[in-house]
Formats: sequence, C-alpha cells, structure tokens
Amino acid sequence: MTETLNGRHVVVTGGTGALGGAVVGRLLEQGAICHVPNAHAAAPPHFPYAAHASVHLAHNVDLSDSAKVEAFYHQVPELWASIHLAGGFTMAPVEKIESASFAEMMDTNARTAFLCSRAAVRSMLASGTAGRIVNVTARAGLDPRRGSGMIAYTASKAAVAAMTVAMAEELKHKGILVNAVAPSTLDTPANRADMPDADFSKWVSLEAAAEAIAYLASPGNQAMSGTLVPLYGRA
Repeated sequence: MTETLNGRHVVVTGGTGALGGAVVGRLLEQGAICHVPNAHAAAPPHFPYAAHASVHLAHNVDLSDSAKVEAFYHQVPELWASIHLAGGFTMAPVEKIESASFAEMMDTNARTAFLCSRAAVRSMLASGTAGRIVNVTARAGLDPRRGSGMIAYTASKAAVAAMTVAMAEELKHKGILVNAVAPSTLDTPANRADMPDADFSKWVSLEAAAEAIAYLASPGNQAMSGTLVPLYGRA
C-alpha cells in the first residue's frame, strides 16, 4: 500500500489564496498537517480552514525576507514537503515597465520560491528527510512567446522553472524530489471577474490543480523530479 500524507508536516505558502485553499483542503483530506505562512496580521475571512485543528497559521511572515522565512521554517517540526504557491502577476508593455515593478515580480515570484526552497532543503537535510518540494511556474515561464505584454511576470516565472530543474538535479542524490506545476489560467473568482467574456470551461479548475500539486508532494510520488508539469486544461 502506498504511503499517505497522514501525520506529515507540509508547508503551503500562499495557502490562504484561492488555489491555496484548494491545496490545503486536499492535503487535509489526506491527513497532512499544514503550516501556512500569512503576510497579514490575521487570516483572510474567505480562508475556510483557519480554525482547523491540523492547520497552523503563522501571521506577519514576509516571504521575501530571508530571516522571517528561516524563522518560520525553523518552527515546523519534521518537515516532509514544502509547496510554494505564493506569487503575483502584473501586465504592462515593455516600454512602460518600471524598474521597481520588474524587481517586485522577481521578489514576489522568484525570490520567495528560492528562499522557501532553501529553507525547506536546509530542514530536510538536517533531519535526513527525503522530502518533496513543489513550485509554481506558469505557461509563459515554459513558453516565453506567451509572455507578450507581461515581460516581468514571464521572466520571474521562467526563473522559478530554471531553479526547479537545477535544484532537482542538485538534490537527486539526497532523495529530495523537486518539481513544479505550470498552470495556464486557473478558474478563480478573481480571474472570472477580470475576464468575464472568457470561456471558463477551458480553464484549469482549482481542484484539478490541487490534485496534481498534492500528488507531487506525496510519498506516492517516488520518482518524478525535475519535471515542469503543464496544467493547461483545454486552453
């Protein structure tokens, strides 16, 4: 019988967001104990698991701050998996992208993934755990031609993809499996509001994305590492 996530400690950054809620829900169904860093002083009202016994929220955690990231991971016991959903998005023509906006995308997407991956690896190496790391890149991160009009976002997600593959290669002899998912458009309330005329049926459901992410983070994933999994739905 395949091992489950029962009783295993899993970090989910961005866990209070739309995709995060779906991922945390799926992990809880599989018996995981979820540790969710939150940038704010309290959980957002729409997060359904704030009072769940197996969800540990940590507030005021800035994931682009190295010291705060290290402190957060230090208090997670026996880390098994670290899932990095935190990130941001922006669009602008290249000639209108401010330097600060480019830096913000690199901080929000690439730096947070790096700092959280590094902290997770340090924890796993210290405990001798052959754990799992799951990042989130994007379709444009794998196919930059789709990044027209969103250069800063595309560059930051391409960096996440490159880090994922390089880390997987570096850590393969330690048994730590590192993968990423690359969604096209996720079917979230925010995306429906921003693109009301789109065909939502072609988008990727949060449940489908959560299922893929939970599998990559699970003991059931015994060999996949260095993969960038396209989650394109019917797009």
